Amino acid sequence: MVILLGASGYIGQAFCKELKRRGIPFRPVSRKEIDYTDYRVLRATLQKEKPDFVINAGGFTGKPNVDACENQRGETIAGNVTLAQTVAQACDVTGISLGFVSSGCIYTGAKVQRECGTWAVEDRLTEPLVSELLSKRSDRVAGFTETDKPNFCFTHNNCSFYSGTKALAEEVMAGFPDFYVWRLRIPFDEFDGVRNYLSKVQRYAKVYQNWNSISHLGDFVVACLDSWLQKIPGGIYNITNPGYVSTREVVEKIQIQLKPEWNPVFWRSDDEFYRFGAVTPRSNCILDTAKILKAGIRIRSVGEALENALTCWCPEQRT
Repeated sequence: MVILLGASGYIGQAFCKELKRRGIPFRPVSRKEIDYTDYRVLRATLQKEKPDFVINAGGFTGKPNVDACENQRGETIAGNVTLAQTVAQACDVTGISLGFVSSGCIYTGAKVQRECGTWAVEDRLTEPLVSELLSKRSDRVAGFTETDKPNFCFTHNNCSFYSGTKALAEEVMAGFPDFYVWRLRIPFDEFDGVRNYLSKVQRYAKVYQNWNSISHLGDFVVACLDSWLQKIPGGIYNITNPGYVSTREVVEKIQIQLKPEWNPVFWRSDDEFYRFGAVTPRSNCILDTAKILKAGIRIRSVGEALENALTCWCPEQRT
């Protein structure tokens, strides 16, 4: 039996759907039912229920986006750092395996090979030379691996408060190396909704061009559950659809597949976007998925996942 924390959230609902599809017994635990932010309460629950696995899909992202976390710092720390530590400690004491939903937003940029052959992190992916390499899918561009230290965090003093707390949560989870840390990145799928990246792009007053790794939500939860069921080693895993994509490419795919009455306007530059369109810095990054693929977990390419999501698009909005 699986205990699922954060079951009512966007990611938690996707886990519920996949657990039901597979016929895996699970218990979606809500804070109204059990205050799992209280260590003693959670430990007692785990000792009584004796689940085979715990999934922590809880957290605080802010609404409508991470800008809200700048003014809700207490809630952000409690939801992203304190809760991660509470759940990990309770699972460790009771001897129960844990899967923790993390985020790739703790990075910015990508690794780029210079003309001289050396590699360096480029944190502005919209720079013309870097963007040209990205558009060509050049071998001179590589994503961050699980062993790379976060570079969009409080230590670097360059991040949003949300990203900073997600990096702190991974520091907490480093004390529990046998547990799974699953990194999600910009979720999307075929169901229109306020948290779906494909929906957001279509509703932006102005669209911000950048390059990113992204995660099909269904593919993400399938890969997470497969990692547990196939008993691959614990640790951190980047779980995005292999490859990367630009916002302009996403817009083009939407226009071709959905043919909306929509003529998007793009911000002219990063400077304009951050001056008029954003309260706090945004993470734009590319993640390397070699580790999860080498472990035997199958994930569709980003192109295939995007194509399928738009072909099967369901316009009924999901909360």
